[in-house]
Amino acid sequence: MKKFFEDIKKDIKFKSAGPGKKLTDDSSSSDGPAPQKSSQPKPRPRPTEGAQRAGAAALARIEQRQQPCPGSSHSAIRNQVKKELEAAAAADAGQTAAESSQGPVKDVASLSVSGVFFICPLTGATLTKNEKEARIKEAILKRLEEDPVEASIMMIYTFNKDREKVKAGVDIISKYVDNILSNPTEEKYRKIKRSNKVFQEKVSSLEGSTEFLQAVGFQSVTLPMDGYQEQSEDFLRLEEQDPGALEALREARDRLQGEPVRARLDRRPQALRPSPHATRFELPPDFYNLTAEELKREQQLRTEVVERSAMLRTKAMREREEQRERKKHNYTLLRVRLPDGTLLQGTFLARERVGALFQFVREALVDGWQAFELVAPGGHRLKEEEEVALNECGLVPSALLSLSWDAAVQADMAAAGGQSVTLLRPELLENIQTIS
Repeated sequence: MKKFFEDIKKDIKFKSAGPGKKLTDDSSSSDGPAPQKSSQPKPRPRPTEGAQRAGAAALARIEQRQQPCPGSSHSAIRNQVKKELEAAAAADAGQTAAESSQGPVKDVASLSVSGVFFICPLTGATLTKNEKEARIKEAILKRLEEDPVEASIMMIYTFNKDREKVKAGVDIISKYVDNILSNPTEEKYRKIKRSNKVFQEKVSSLEGSTEFLQAVGFQSVTLPMDGYQEQSEDFLRLEEQDPGALEALREARDRLQGEPVRARLDRRPQALRPSPHATRFELPPDFYNLTAEELKREQQLRTEVVERSAMLRTKAMREREEQRERKKHNYTLLRVRLPDGTLLQGTFLARERVGALFQFVREALVDGWQAFELVAPGGHRLKEEEEVALNECGLVPSALLSLSWDAAVQADMAAAGGQSVTLLRPELLENIQTIS
């Protein structure tokens, strides 16, 4: 009974206490003013990590529906090529402006060579370094009308830079074709569902893959879903092929193993008159793997060369410094002094082998079949059969070498009363220049 009345008292005390009070609070505090409710809203609880991920995924789906899918049509690719050409022109203009900000711009005529140039293997056109990729893409797209199979294969290997991704996509396309060749009458092998995860990730993501499938006969169709006639799916479907068409399909599969289309370096062979300034080179920025600001910094650091040479450095330190120097140059301008004093000049990739230099000299000589030696600065004699790169020989970003005939050739010349009047081919001597 006693407990019953105690419970009643507690209940009355709880109701009369008002908000913000505890039963254990002192009763004297109840005479004071009641605490006011805070006007600030309670902080919202932080969403869980799972809720955040779900929200981000929903937002991504909304944005994906709002954005148009990138087109793979020829016109879309042509528009992209146009943008790349405009970007190349802007890069050339920006490079000129950056050079101007460094100081007085050198006259092009004072340069040893005006720049680095390439030859398009498809058109034979001469291209600058900045425009070569866009021009090659343009040439490949023009071939789609002439030979869509060849052009689409070029697109796959040239437009996509990830070699592993290209190989994976080509293997899957080859598997599609192999299944058709092995089962030509079964329709399931002649259909590719566009929504298939493997197709989307490995094949359709490759530029040129859709063009290849269309070139061999696949067509875009919309078919009802199995068991759901009201719904449909997008497919690439190949009609049943006759024996002649199957043979053409087999040939297309064999051609699918290709290589990227790369611009060939234009060596710009040039004959030069004998000159005491043969070791003086004025190179444009194209020869350096540096930005305009880095090139300016490089000029400032040249004053430290003398100080570094005076320091005691270990062999490992010297080798590391040499490796850093090699990576600064993508190209090198080489001159070869012939026995009559005439100079032969050409542009090379810094990573090309010594054999490429020997081949260049042979093609420029009237008697290129005769044995000769090339002597690098410092007296090092190069060997044609050596598998060593030009930058590993210290022949970057420019160098002057000397050509000397083999001892047996010199003996034959002496017996014949001297060497031939001209060493270089006439077409080179027609445009001979003087080093300014």
